[in-house]
Amino acid sequence: MTEDSRRDETVWDASRATLGTSPAGGFNMAWAALGRRVAAGQGAWPALRCIHPDGTVTAWTAGELWAMAGRTATVLRRLGMEPGDTVFTLLPRRVELFATLLGTLLGGGVAAPLFPTFGPEPLRLRLELGQARLLVTTAGLWQRKAAAAVAAMADPPAVLLLAEDGVLPPEAHDFAEMVKGAAPQTVPAPTGPGDVALLHVTSGTTGRPKGALHAHGALVAQHATARCILGLGEGDVYWCTADPGWVTGTLYGVLAPLACGTEVVVDEGDFDPARWVRLAAEQRVAVWYTTPTALRLMMRCGDTLARGLDLSALRHLATVGEPLNAEAVDWSARVLGIPARDTWWQTETGAIMIATPAIEAPEPGAIGRPVPGIEATLLRRTGQGVEPVAGPGDVGEIALRTPWPSLFLGYLGDEGRTRACFAGGWYLSGDLARRDAAGRFHFVGRSDDVIKTSGHLVGPFEVEQVLLQHPAVLEAGVIGIPCPIAGETVKGYVTLRPGIAASDGLAADILAHARRALGPALAPRAIAFAPILPHTSSGKIVRRLLKAHDLGLPEGDVSSVTDNPPPAAPPWSQNSRAPLGTP
Repeated sequence: MTEDSRRDETVWDASRATLGTSPAGGFNMAWAALGRRVAAGQGAWPALRCIHPDGTVTAWTAGELWAMAGRTATVLRRLGMEPGDTVFTLLPRRVELFATLLGTLLGGGVAAPLFPTFGPEPLRLRLELGQARLLVTTAGLWQRKAAAAVAAMADPPAVLLLAEDGVLPPEAHDFAEMVKGAAPQTVPAPTGPGDVALLHVTSGTTGRPKGALHAHGALVAQHATARCILGLGEGDVYWCTADPGWVTGTLYGVLAPLACGTEVVVDEGDFDPARWVRLAAEQRVAVWYTTPTALRLMMRCGDTLARGLDLSALRHLATVGEPLNAEAVDWSARVLGIPARDTWWQTETGAIMIATPAIEAPEPGAIGRPVPGIEATLLRRTGQGVEPVAGPGDVGEIALRTPWPSLFLGYLGDEGRTRACFAGGWYLSGDLARRDAAGRFHFVGRSDDVIKTSGHLVGPFEVEQVLLQHPAVLEAGVIGIPCPIAGETVKGYVTLRPGIAASDGLAADILAHARRALGPALAPRAIAFAPILPHTSSGKIVRRLLKAHDLGLPEGDVSSVTDNPPPAAPPWSQNSRAPLGTP
């Protein structure tokens, strides 16, 4: 396996030297990302540029952002937060999110960002998993969804609200008022590189969502990869379109670019392909980190999308979250002036692991090679452990040699699931790939059935549990179906309770129920009715048979996974209906 070795660990040493130590002598993520620059007299450096929905711009210097983070840290402490406590943020893309994230880390707390479109049930699950001590959100989001989630908790967190988008409840803490009058904390809590800093909650294939824990020292790998893979440098204008509620938006939308001395662009508006391309031109964006879904939506607008716009400042365009198809690479080169390039990593890896360096031309359809400091290979799981795949072109599971600085600390409260990720000194990703003769990795698919839609990971079990809460639903199975824009969309197969007839109206009602509970990011876009669903002998729904039927593929030996002999036609093919809505 030595041919895959790229473990020149001097790349980590160089980043450690750049990021330095905190005044307390340890390592603090917020200090390393921003505070050290302010302390060194670089407070006038432009750090954040917010584009409001009406097109107006508000900017903050490093000194202003650091002062706001320090005041927020003081407020969190006044509300009872102690080092090690978890602070969840349910905030739109705005400066208060940056301030709360940095302020939590500055005070030694654990920052746990949430995606604002989550419904009440996913919010409750995540808040309970993370043992939330404090939730920071807006009055509007509180009224629409967070209040219901908190009310259902046995041990609810304290709540700090921004009043701008709704009526502030009388008993609520007002973020703006408390921060305005607070003296800023300037010295970070005495954290070390191995202390917990971040909690990222993601969906799993079964059961409850899983919470991946990351340490303060993970910034070493994030800083290094932002420089060598994204090409970030001091003074660059950088735009990461991922919401900070997702791991990409936190690590490469906030922490890594600030650590590199770049100016971060944040767009508060809704996605619109023409607006996005115009924004990149008008703001003179140099490095753009987005998703293949966004590129495919831009492609639908045609080759004239960027006509008349000056994109000459754009020198690097990278994507993450799902495979980047070769057509999108060619389109971006032709229309935007530079080819898009893929990057591969996971919440658990904490940083980009496989990619094409910024100084090299990308190969369309390939992820790239392991980044400096990382050793990657392809393995096959066996009954005794793991073994390497035979050679170029063979499919295997992407595996990374441990350790590296941003490797997650484990899943919160789930040692068994954590141990299952490792074997023989390797981290096993669950993603399948092959290598070409030049050693480049090409993504093949997941080894499990997690659904990737528009870059979001959706666990089928989590969606199925919500569908089962509808009074008409007896059983549910959820799969991902191919979508040219989103990669996959979520589809639910349901069996109905006796005496209830299938209809388009009922399907629409079930979809509305799921959307209310889950939010648009996780909810199904289509419902199909079935008299029965395929099961294993242990009672588990066989999602691969549902997916095979949906794709019109051979469904294999159904009798090998069901308790009863199969009927002449798969029963889940009856009363199927076309998807409702659009991806």
